[in-house]
Amino acid sequence: MPDCTVVVITYNDAARLPRAVRSVLRQSLRDIEVVISDDASTDETPQVAARLMWSDPRVRYLRRRSNSGGCGAPRNDGIDAATAPYLMFLDSDDELPRHACKSLLTEIERTGADFVSGQITRVFESNGRLNPYYPSLFARRRVVEDIREDPDLFLDSFSTNKLYDVRRLRERALRFPEDIHYEDHVFATELYALSRRFAVVPWVVYLWHRAPTNESISLSVGDLDNVRQRVIAARRSDDILRAYGAEDLVPHRQRRFLRQDLRVYLNPLPARDLVWVKEFISVVRPYLAEIPAEVLAGMEPLDRVCCRLILDDRAEDLLVAAASLTGQKAAPRAAVQLGGRTYWGTSASPDMDITKLRLAELPYTASRLRHEVSALSSGGRRVRMTVRTYDPFGVLPPDWTAFLQAGAERVPIEPKPSEEGGYVSEVVFTPTGRCDPHIGFTRTSDGHTTTDRLLLDPRTEPIELPGRTVRAEGCAAYLCVRPDPGVRSAARRAKRELMRRFNTPRTKLRAYKVLIRVLPRRRNLALFESDIGKGYSGSPRAIYEELRRRALPIEAVWSVARGRRNFPSDVRLVRRGSWRYIWTMARAGIWVDSHGFPLDYPKPPGTRYLQTWHGQGIKSIGFDAPDLRGDFDGPRARWRAAVARWDALVSPSAEFSRVFLPSNGYTGKVYRCGTPRCDALVRAEASGDVVSLLEIPPGRKILLYAPTYRDRGKGSGQSVRVNLELMAEELAGDWVVLLRTHPVERYSPPEHLRHFVRAACSYPDVNDLMLASDALLTDYSSVMCDYALTGKPMLFFIDDWDDYRLTERGVYHDLPAIAPGPCLTTTEDLVCALRDLDAVGEFFAERYAAFRDLWCADERGDASARIVADFFEGAR
Repeated sequence: MPDCTVVVITYNDAARLPRAVRSVLRQSLRDIEVVISDDASTDETPQVAARLMWSDPRVRYLRRRSNSGGCGAPRNDGIDAATAPYLMFLDSDDELPRHACKSLLTEIERTGADFVSGQITRVFESNGRLNPYYPSLFARRRVVEDIREDPDLFLDSFSTNKLYDVRRLRERALRFPEDIHYEDHVFATELYALSRRFAVVPWVVYLWHRAPTNESISLSVGDLDNVRQRVIAARRSDDILRAYGAEDLVPHRQRRFLRQDLRVYLNPLPARDLVWVKEFISVVRPYLAEIPAEVLAGMEPLDRVCCRLILDDRAEDLLVAAASLTGQKAAPRAAVQLGGRTYWGTSASPDMDITKLRLAELPYTASRLRHEVSALSSGGRRVRMTVRTYDPFGVLPPDWTAFLQAGAERVPIEPKPSEEGGYVSEVVFTPTGRCDPHIGFTRTSDGHTTTDRLLLDPRTEPIELPGRTVRAEGCAAYLCVRPDPGVRSAARRAKRELMRRFNTPRTKLRAYKVLIRVLPRRRNLALFESDIGKGYSGSPRAIYEELRRRALPIEAVWSVARGRRNFPSDVRLVRRGSWRYIWTMARAGIWVDSHGFPLDYPKPPGTRYLQTWHGQGIKSIGFDAPDLRGDFDGPRARWRAAVARWDALVSPSAEFSRVFLPSNGYTGKVYRCGTPRCDALVRAEASGDVVSLLEIPPGRKILLYAPTYRDRGKGSGQSVRVNLELMAEELAGDWVVLLRTHPVERYSPPEHLRHFVRAACSYPDVNDLMLASDALLTDYSSVMCDYALTGKPMLFFIDDWDDYRLTERGVYHDLPAIAPGPCLTTTEDLVCALRDLDAVGEFFAERYAAFRDLWCADERGDASARIVADFFEGAR
């Protein structure tokens, strides 16, 4: 008897069937059988199945005499044929990851569950993108004693991402319906109703392939019969719950229909014609009318708006609203603001309440307008269009200027007021390159600009121009310009081939090593770099500006990463990693940076390297950090060689020297005179107006939130650990949060929080943010040491302190013992602390003073001047 049976259902899918079967035969669980359950295919499936059986005795083949028209019958055949105690289902166009069967088998035996469910991931074959299905459902490994413990699991109505106990399936006579599509929804509902113990695991156990030409049932959403079948499955599921005495679960199952099933049809709805939309409403509306009002009230605002429009049979308005669900999530044409609430459309109906989205409270630069292209034509190389602009939230000021931005081209436009509301613009532009045109309105009073893309009917015929196409893109379509893929393809291929051969890191490093042997050094040429070329900031900036103030004869060049801006217009730039960068590195007699020039590049003979480093604090660094603390000679030797290039190091404090020097093996010259970047903090000199640039409303206090990254979650957004939604609910009337995540992090606050949270990662100078703020919220970031110079309150959110110090980064100090402010683990406690900052400041006054003595004793505001006098003027 095998340990597990995998039933592969198929119909006229001979080309992909071998891939599915082989994914089972390659499982790390070897004692397995494959049952191919064929729903009377008319293609070469029998011959393909025969070859698979011949190649591996673990494969069996079942074939129905006539096609059942769905997936239920072949799956039931598989249940009947299974000889193993455990069972999985697989569709012939999908795959199982290698350890799916073994990991699920281990879990079901460990827990004694009726079944085990795991993460399912969509594989988009057109681009290889992976998209996990509702990852929050599978975020943690757990045993669920009853579906009532976690009714959101109704969202997981798949039959294919589960391992079943066959004996229990047969004892309970659990079968798939054979007369409808979406039979797995009905089967899963009965499974949940009958199961008293099931397990959930967080790893991927099923790969759901999404091919561009796939005509599977789940992707045939343009077929109205598909809509009818899904509604039938939803009704049957509700009836099953009632039959098992679980009426209390029906609203949860209906919530699944609204969140998932209905959205499947609403997302592409803008691409449908009005006749299809009206028939869709006639199919869905009767079932929606059965759903209690409290269930609809719990939906997300725009989903609830669409449901109300369906119930009111408003097909035209439904097309407009559906365009706000996906893609660019367009603003409505009209909105009503009444009593502090915002409503979609022209009436203040409770079901049309969209206040939660906070669209009417956004700062001007993030505010939303709606631009609809009503006429599109071409003449020669130019495109003409009529654009209707709607200002639903009344954000446009009396004085403004408008423009169309299409790639590098900016075309002034003159929108005229329309009798029907809003504005109408006649726009003519010449499409170039690849771009998504935007229309922008610039506020005359302060120069702030808000922009939005242009909506276009998805069925609009593309305009073919020489070398490019102007067309609609997406279901909730917007105007885009796309170059013809055939234009200059031969030249592009030749360029790519040259780049592949000669523009490689290895080639550049070899060329650099030749250059430093043959080129003379220019003593007065200095290469500056801050944060690996990401900005004009930090100590390198402070030193550079001191050089300019003294008018020293030093020719400075700044390294800049691709796509980065915010550098002064009179600064010479060289793109980091380019051939010109390699040339400049080889010739420069002086290097100044805050992180590290490319590690493999030796310092040229005669070049002097000033390392300013970018921060101090409690986190482990150098050979104590996770990426180097392992006993691997290669990375450690590489870092040792990189540190050996330094001729001088800026040390902000005695504590920094005590920790940093031995942990990095540095033995060279040390400047103990404070930190150049902190001179501005000591003197309280801001370089920009944060309040104006980030649109801070009058009377609001500013909280700078600056968390550091997690080594095991770089770029994941995991560092933003506070509940920003709860903070917005409690504090939005009094505070604004400036969110400054670490440069390696990727996190953008959702739109409905931008009335409260300002994304400040791109702001050029963090010193300005510190000086403008009223308090700092951080975790383990080195920003705490600089911020202590301001004397303002600090709060520390360290809900993962034990993980961070023991298994994540590691620390040199016990933060709760030395922190100059409260160490918090819940957002509720954080809100309470912010409401009583004066008391917090008084309570931590002594510890704050000790913290400043530890990290800031050498900061006197003259570090830049003293370092320049010694390293630059003294050397001359």
